[in-house]
This record gives sequence, structure tokens and C-alpha cells, in this order.
Amino acid sequence: MSQPLDLAPVGNGIIAALFDRIGRCSWLCWPRLDGDPVFCALLGGEAPEDGFMEVELVGLKHSRQSYRRNTAVLETELEDENGARLRIIDAAPRFSRFGRSFRPPMLVRRIEPLSGTPLIRLRARPRGDWGKDAPIKRAGSNHLRFFTETQALRVTTDAPLVCLAEEAPFLLDRPVSIILGPDETVPENTESLVEDFIRHTTSYWLDWSRGLHLPFEWQDAVIRAAITLKMCAFEETGAVVAALTTSIPEAPDTERNWDYRYCWLRDAFFTVQALNRLGTTRTMEDYIRYVTNVVAISPGGVLRPCYPLVPSLPMPERIEEALPGFLGMGPVRVGNAAAEQIQNDVYGSVIMAAAQMFFDRRLPRPAGEPLFRLLERLGEQAEKLALQPDAGIWEYRGRERTHTFSAAMCWAGLARLSGIARHLGLEQEAERWAASARNLHGVICERAFRPHLNSFVESFESDGMDAALLLLAEIGFLPATDPRFLGTLDRVTQRLLHEGFIYRYDMADDFGRPETAFLVCSFWYVDALAAAGRQDEARAMFGRILSCRNHLGLLAEDLDPKRNHLWGNFPQTYSHVGLILSAMRLSRSWEHGLWGG
Repeated sequence: MSQPLDLAPVGNGIIAALFDRIGRCSWLCWPRLDGDPVFCALLGGEAPEDGFMEVELVGLKHSRQSYRRNTAVLETELEDENGARLRIIDAAPRFSRFGRSFRPPMLVRRIEPLSGTPLIRLRARPRGDWGKDAPIKRAGSNHLRFFTETQALRVTTDAPLVCLAEEAPFLLDRPVSIILGPDETVPENTESLVEDFIRHTTSYWLDWSRGLHLPFEWQDAVIRAAITLKMCAFEETGAVVAALTTSIPEAPDTERNWDYRYCWLRDAFFTVQALNRLGTTRTMEDYIRYVTNVVAISPGGVLRPCYPLVPSLPMPERIEEALPGFLGMGPVRVGNAAAEQIQNDVYGSVIMAAAQMFFDRRLPRPAGEPLFRLLERLGEQAEKLALQPDAGIWEYRGRERTHTFSAAMCWAGLARLSGIARHLGLEQEAERWAASARNLHGVICERAFRPHLNSFVESFESDGMDAALLLLAEIGFLPATDPRFLGTLDRVTQRLLHEGFIYRYDMADDFGRPETAFLVCSFWYVDALAAAGRQDEARAMFGRILSCRNHLGLLAEDLDPKRNHLWGNFPQTYSHVGLILSAMRLSRSWEHGLWGG
């Protein structure tokens, strides 16, 4: 069944574009993941007149779309009412070239006739400055140049240039190629260069996917999720964005529209954790490089919840009026005011993300005492702030409380510091952090557990429920068999399970009560059920979530369970992290799977 977010990302760690089911590129931030969307039709209302790149097949009747197996190379087949067919291949080049990683801010597109003689129109209609600027267009010998006040793009092609410039129809009687990228001369033959880029990019992704440590079950779903996470990592700095988009609402006609093209330290920890489980550690190494830069520019180790891709840059929140929004559902926000909030769980998130650096013997340079001393600065903040009110994991804008999850994540950071210190032979430091963790653990259990409810609650000041409490066993705060955790799991079921999916919390926030389920919470529920020994229930829930993916197996942030429609920014890293971790927890072992166990 078609749904609003039947979109396909294509990226290379520098840029990422989104394509709809007929191959129209409706979203591309340039020249990096948090840049100006030169293709912004995704936020252009119901029928945007520009802000996209497309191949229009005259008389279109059918379309089919898939990724090349285990890659981020997208193939879209279009068929007209007379049976003429064509294939569009889209890729963002990435591979090793001249002894270094080659991942330019560039899209390449190849259009191939498959049967008959399709009649097509080529359109390239970029915009500038969040839809406000119509670029000046200039034709060259085999290219079009698009200029705004701040940047320039070049579209190089071996298609009839006048047909591209005038959007005139022509018969596709041979393959044609398009390169969209910086305003730089392309001296090579366009066709051979695009073929070469697509071939090498396909090989890169096949090699990368081949190195993943996969569960026996749900391998295709896990591979697709892992590739998607990889596309959300900005490799120049090591930042990991929460999603590739901004302002796709969490539910129809709501103002819950946010910009997720930034690095949330908490989300990035979970992304690193998932990729580490799959055996790919480079994202962790790059992210720790990013975090050390964040700490270096943070006086006294005081962290914000999220940072831009270049962490020293500002990211104030504003509304862009020129774009009407996704399906006309504005506002369109750029930047995120969450950067100014207090969210105390971030200290634990960073320490936990870095912990593997000390223990993983695969790494060419395992971490040592210098990184530990840097992390101790974060531990001191965790000690200081663990029991202080904050905005919490769900970023309430209208109130602050002492949130149980924030305090528990601070505990997790202190406990990991103790383990790291012991590993490094620093016994005095190990006991110092262990004692601090023990004391904090006792306070949380005393103030956040309600015996009359047999459950932990969302904050010290409230008896509300919070789906993040499902992570208490995952982070090691309690064993999954502890009666207090089992009671919490039962209460989450009673209060937060609706229409078969888990909602974030059971209280009204700044915008009322949430109208959609937050997908990663349902994955947390799967993991909690499995850890508690309720395997059949966990597998059933996992299957329900998988059935909600779009036509290419991808997830957004939220789900309308009644209509089975995805909502929220896309693709959401949190959701794909949840898919990977739940699949690895639930899957039969390779030995049992191969031999029918």
C-alpha cells in the first residue's frame, strides 16, 4: 500500500538525496547533509512546480523500484501505456580513488531504454535559499549552470542539451547520463564516467555490506537498515544526523515539525552501538573524533544535547515561510532549539559510545588514558547534574523535571568510567567512579520506583510512564529478571501500548497528547520482552513493526497505527537502530538456523 513516505535515500556520507517511487528527486541538501535544499519539493506542498529533478515518462502507467542488492544504488523502472520501458539508475559516488576516499557532493543518473522507444522529458529545477531564490540558468557546451547568490550547480549530460534546457520531449533511443554537482568542468566522457562511478560505487557498497556480522534471520532488513545508518553519518567530521530531513510532521496537521539534520549525542550513541554490533567500527572511531572536538570546545565539559555537523557553528531555530511544508503541513523549521536545552542523559551517552574504544582489539589504535581523562570531565558533570531537572529524552519545551532515564544514563556513564579505569589499571579511579555510581543507583531506586505501582516512573516528581524506562535493563541499571523491571514492563504495556504499538509517554506535552507511536519505543519493547523471556510476544511485535516499513524496507520516526502510515523525519536513525538491535537479539543462531533448530 502506498504511503506518504515512500521515499528512497541515495547518499555517500557527504550528501543524501530522496527519490519518490517514480524516480523524482524531491530532496537534496547541498553541499552537505545540513545544507540548503536545492531540491526542496518534499516541503513544497501538494503539487510543487519546482525544487526537483525528474525523468517524466509520457503516458506513465507503472513503476517499480528497488536498490541494487546490498547497496545504496537505486533503480527505478517506468513503463508507459504502450509497454515501452526505461530504467533510471541513481547513485552518489563513493569509493577509493587515487589512494583516498572519493565521495564528492554529486549525484549521477543513468537512463536506459529497456523496451520500445520511451518518450521522455528531463527536468532539473533547483531552488536556492529555502525555496526563495529561482536560480539563473546558463547553458554551456554540454551542461547547464544554475546560479544563486550563494552557490552554483552544474548539470552535465550527454542528453540533447536543448531538450533538458527547454524541458522538451524526446525519444529515448539510447542510454543517457546526467551528473549533478559543483560548478566544475567535467573533462571526461559523460557516459563512461557515469558508468564508471556507478560500477565502483556498487562495488564499494557490496564490499561494505559483505563485512557486516549479520543475524541469521532478517538479513535483508538488517543490511538495508545498516546502509541507511551509514548514509546518515557525515564522514568529514564524524557527526551522525538523526534523519536526513526537516519538518516532516510527527502526525497529520500538527506543529510537531522539527529539523533533524543535526547530531544528537544520544541518538548517535545508539547508532554507533548498532553498527558496532554488526562489526563495523569506523563510524564509532569517526564519531569519537567528533565528540572529542565537541568536548574541546565545551567549557568545563558542559554538553548540549545536539550539535551541527561542524560542532562550533550555531544552529538557531527559525521558520522558513517560502515553503508550505510536507503536503502543505507547515511550518518548515531550520535549526533546532533543542540545542539550548538541558538534557542530562547526554553525558552517559557519550561515555557509553566511547567505552568500546578501550576494549576492542580490532581497532588499530585502542583508546588509552588521554581519552579516559577527557571522559572524566563528562563524568564530573554527570555526578553534578544527574539529580537535577532537565528537559528529558523527549525534549519537553514547557517544563523540566528530574527524569528517571536521564539520571539512569548518568549512572551508566559513571559505571562505565569505573570499568574503563579498571581496564587501564587505574584502581583508585576505578573505585572512585564505582562508589559514585553505587550512590546514584541507590538514590534513583529510592526516588523513582513506586512500590504501590510496582514500577519505575518517568520522573522523581511524577507517576507518569515513559517508554525510555524500557532501557533500564539494556543499559545495565537492573537485570531484566528484576521484579522492579518486570513491573515496569507491565505498566508500560498497560499505559503506553495502543493499537499494537508503543507511544512515548502517557502525558500531555506542549502540543497536547502524542497522536502517533514512536517506532523506536516499540523496538525497545521488543527487546524488553525478549530479555524478560517472553520471546513469542517479542517476535510477534517485531513482525508487526517490519510490516510497517515503506516499499524499500525503510522507517521514519513515527507511525499512525490506524492507517499504517509513517510520519516524522525520514529516514530516522533511531528506528533503524532499533530494527538492527532487535533482530540481533531475536534471531536464531546461525547453527540452529542452518540445521533447523
